[in-house]
Amino acid sequence: MPAIIQLEDYCRTYRNGSLEVHAVRGVSLAIHAGEFVAVMGASGSGKSTMMNTIGCLDRPTSGRYLLDGVDVGALNRDELADLRNRKLGFVFQGFNLLARTSALENVELPILYCRPAVPVREQVRRALAALELVGLSDRADHYPNQLSGGQQQRVAIARALVNEPRVLLADEPTGNLDSRTSIEVMGVFQALNDRGITVVMVTHELDIASFAKRKVVMRDGLIRTDEPVSHRLHAPEALAKLEAEQKSVHLD
Repeated sequence: MPAIIQLEDYCRTYRNGSLEVHAVRGVSLAIHAGEFVAVMGASGSGKSTMMNTIGCLDRPTSGRYLLDGVDVGALNRDELADLRNRKLGFVFQGFNLLARTSALENVELPILYCRPAVPVREQVRRALAALELVGLSDRADHYPNQLSGGQQQRVAIARALVNEPRVLLADEPTGNLDSRTSIEVMGVFQALNDRGITVVMVTHELDIASFAKRKVVMRDGLIRTDEPVSHRLHAPEALAKLEAEQKSVHLD
């Protein structure tokens, strides 16, 4: 089966006057449909640059990037935007929800960029279905300030899912969340992955990476390790362990 994400000898170089910065240096990577991959690395390792390219927000300086068989480097700006909207969903650390807009309306936003235009009734149906997937259909009329941090991130995940993307990209999705809420959000990602959605996640937290199935570690613009997660965490067990630890601390 062809990879849904295929980087071939991918390089990204930035120029600052006469200075060249080699952010990524000849990386080859294949991610297949249904995988859950965590990308790790210190600041300056190249992970964010690589994720920007995977998200069609940047292009290779050399080498190739194919998304679902399409050579991204051959597309113009409009074609790139259309591919990004159809194939990819984005989840960010900061949620990026519109404050004066309900959860339902926030989730509907990506549909507005679809061509041809989607009828209003279908927009609402798809947005409600996405909220149902993340367990928030009963909060559709709530505004962000009426939701907890975890609920806001679930709305952001629903927004990323509303156009039924092939790949869900998550950039430090638990960075603003406490331990319990982080586990709950990772449980959402695992459930979505179990439904066949490909998930690629950037994180600097080793325990969060352990919820994935595969871990890619970058350093100095290169992939240093790429291996299955040997001791994978599962959200229900991780929550039970956390509750037991918190109960023990409380009793002490």
